[in-house]
Amino acid sequence: MAQIIRSSLLADCRHGFSTHEGLDAADVLAGAALVRVRQVHSPDVVTITRPDDGGVEGDALVTDTPGLVLGIVTADCAPVLLVDVSARVIGAAHAGWRGAHGGVIENTVAAMESLGAQPGRIVAAIGPTIAGPSYEVDDSFRVRFAAGDERFFATGKPGHFQFDLPAYVAHRLRRSGVGAIDDLALDTYGDPSRFHSFRRSTHRGEDTAGRQISLIALAG
Repeated sequence: MAQIIRSSLLADCRHGFSTHEGLDAADVLAGAALVRVRQVHSPDVVTITRPDDGGVEGDALVTDTPGLVLGIVTADCAPVLLVDVSARVIGAAHAGWRGAHGGVIENTVAAMESLGAQPGRIVAAIGPTIAGPSYEVDDSFRVRFAAGDERFFATGKPGHFQFDLPAYVAHRLRRSGVGAIDDLALDTYGDPSRFHSFRRSTHRGEDTAGRQISLIALAG
């Protein structure tokens, strides 16, 4: 049986983050339909009401419809699962640096609000993600970010920095008013026995196609 990684903060909601073994929709909610979008590192959010609403371009999904499993795939980018239990609204976001910088987190929270969620009641979990010590970037990357974002960049070798993507995503969640955040602090790059990592595979000259999947659903 595949390992399912869960967040205690989302304990009242059907959800799971996978290892490299993957997960099926039934691992989260038996008999439910899996819905995904074509991820393109955008800030775009798709509101799902039926199983066939998926397949379009976007990098986050939200719904208030029971019986649907929202799924996103990642291999270093941050998978973020969100729920307002009281409003029965869920969301799943693919937040790489480009999407997070472009507003995918804020847009996901806003789309959940449009379905009746309240930001202060939303709780979010950040799943397996490349960690700061594993994420070296250069100065041309650093200058894309605002002056106030320097705390997410640790000084590395000359002309380089270590970028803390999970902390940056958590910052964008807090800025959106999300009530509580659980960073599972699992480094995809640093744990090859459990996780795919696009960057690690690139560095090793290996196949880069592997992905984890993160799932969240509303039971009926």
